[in-house]
Amino acid sequence: MRLRIVLLALLAGLGDGGVAEAAPGYEILFREGVLDGMAEGSELAYSVARAGRSAPERAGEAPLAGSPQALVLALRPGDEVELTVEDGQHRQQAGRFPASVGNPLIMYFLETVLRDMANQAGGSPFYIRNRIKEAMLAEAEVRPVTLSLAGGETVTGQELVLHPFAEDAARDRMAGFADLAITAQVSDAVPGWYYTLRASAPAPDGSDGPGYTNAITFVPGAAE
Repeated sequence: MRLRIVLLALLAGLGDGGVAEAAPGYEILFREGVLDGMAEGSELAYSVARAGRSAPERAGEAPLAGSPQALVLALRPGDEVELTVEDGQHRQQAGRFPASVGNPLIMYFLETVLRDMANQAGGSPFYIRNRIKEAMLAEAEVRPVTLSLAGGETVTGQELVLHPFAEDAARDRMAGFADLAITAQVSDAVPGWYYTLRASAPAPDGSDGPGYTNAITFVPGAAE
């Protein structure tokens, strides 16, 4: 758990003070207090779809697991949040976190995107992490959206889109990940704040594949 909290601090730019707090991308991705209304024992459920690639395959490289998964976030005693990964009949704890850090789903999502990009395109995870952090602290693309909940209810929210490598000097070494887009749809009306977290990148040049996708989506009413 401590390692993941350290990762959160590094990635979110905690300690940047007013600069970080004034950045729309930072405020949307790492909003605090989004679990304050959850009662102990309550749960939130998310579907996971992760597949494809955005860089040429290297010899001996293990394929990306693309089977759908589920994530369950549960509030445990002691004001701790437990995140569990479910894949078919298997369940594995991804970590426990203080509820005070907000919804740890964003940390799990970004950590997975970092690992996938580093594994497929090569390069340093620290370099990738820093470029994403810079994108969060820079001017962000934000627009209003309408989101669907259980029973056909619709709510208003926001959509944030980041392009961390749009102007990067190393774009030519990133294959399709040079055009990576990170999208977050969020709303105060959605329990846990996040409706969709999605990373997508086109297939590498010359490939007919669908490219890389990593999407986590809130499942309304699936858990209480």
